[in-house]
Amino acid sequence: QVQLVESGGGLVQAGGSLRLSCAASGRTFSSYAMGWFRQAPGKEREFVAAITSWSTLYYADSVKGRFTISRDNDKNTVYLQMNSLKPEDTAVYYCAADLGRTGGYYSSQRRYEYWGQGTRVTVSS
Repeated sequence: QVQLVESGGGLVQAGGSLRLSCAASGRTFSSYAMGWFRQAPGKEREFVAAITSWSTLYYADSVKGRFTISRDNDKNTVYLQMNSLKPEDTAVYYCAADLGRTGGYYSSQRRYEYWGQGTRVTVSS
């Protein structure tokens, strides 16, 4: 089992920035692909960004150019730097771990086996 704990969410004004962190308990973290997803109240969970074990990056069109995903394997942590935040970015943000036992697109939540509890981001207008 892989335990994921997100942090860094909070309230921010439109145009502001936040950095989310996700700490993982896995002993082979460096081999995981990691993803960030978000879910607004009453809406489907959607893909935000992903980073593979070899640091290939994937972004949803809605966040490309504003968000940056990165990882620090020495700290077993993945980050989501969010800049130029918009009210439509308001959601609970979840990190997820892909241990390489599934397939498909990195944007598909079905690829990820383990999920954190989420951290809430609220962007005011």
